[in-house]
Amino acid sequence: MEKKIDGATVVLVQGDITEETTDAIVNAANEGLRGGGGVDGAIHRAGGPAIMEECRKIGYCPTGQAVVTTGGNLKARYVIHTVGPVYRGGNKGEAKLLESAYRQSLERASERGLKSLSFPAISMGVYGYPPGEGARIALRTVMAYLKEHKGIERVRFVLFDRKTFDVFKEALEETA
Repeated sequence: MEKKIDGATVVLVQGDITEETTDAIVNAANEGLRGGGGVDGAIHRAGGPAIMEECRKIGYCPTGQAVVTTGGNLKARYVIHTVGPVYRGGNKGEAKLLESAYRQSLERASERGLKSLSFPAISMGVYGYPPGEGARIALRTVMAYLKEHKGIERVRFVLFDRKTFDVFKEALEETA
């Protein structure tokens, strides 16, 4: 499923983000950039040790921020590591932090002149963010950014399972 936004395209697919052929993939990282489980672990395993080597040099990334490393052995040239919030009931600034994680990732891509990037569902796995609300924040933030900034031509949301894909599809249909 896709939607055009002022010359750019937002696409939803179910799949494996480590297989993306794109300028950058976004990693749902932890603040210490130490690798981990879920999408973070998968990206580090597929990308090889060069990614972790650069993560160690960077050292830290606060929640809601984003940093960039090589793509290592991935098809993507870069990995944009962003830290989404752990969901703690919704009244501790989680929505603003999740929005910031998406926006900061897009800003890092724009700074490098990248034309395409692929996102996972940030914070919607082990960090417990409610998928419906998280998908609406993700799509609203990306679409607003694409309207305000030219350069990025394609944003893909690569969603690991059918349930998450369906939640994003419903959220994207709501924006039509």
